[in-house]
Amino acid sequence: MLQGSRETVEIARKLRREMSLPEVLLWAELRKRPAGLKFRRQQPASRRVTDFFCHSARLVVEVDGQAHDSIEVAERDARRDAWFARRRIKVLRIPAREVLNNLEGVVLAIVQNARAGTPLHHAAARRGPPPLLGEDLVGAYR
Repeated sequence: MLQGSRETVEIARKLRREMSLPEVLLWAELRKRPAGLKFRRQQPASRRVTDFFCHSARLVVEVDGQAHDSIEVAERDARRDAWFARRRIKVLRIPAREVLNNLEGVVLAIVQNARAGTPLHHAAARRGPPPLLGEDLVGAYR
């Protein structure tokens, strides 16, 4: 679903080798597939690279350090978040200090956000009820 140019893929590979401590700690937990959710790290997305991405939940997780506190970076983040929103992908921004101070709580929050944003066809497949048919579909995917 999310892809990048050859150049963006190379940047993503470099970022995987140079992850920050909060990213490393969070990746150690997300790679365990909490609640059965599969995450990718440093996922290319057009000209962007996400910190973590869960395709099934359409969720991007960004770990924001102090640099994200500046007005200029906050404006860039808002434009980036809007780009994802236009593609019906939710962005969850987590302060790096929160990952360092409360990793378990962060993982729980990510799982809750992923479950809340999981498209109905994925949720139905996990829970077992039959998919919606005919007129039932009209309002289900809004």
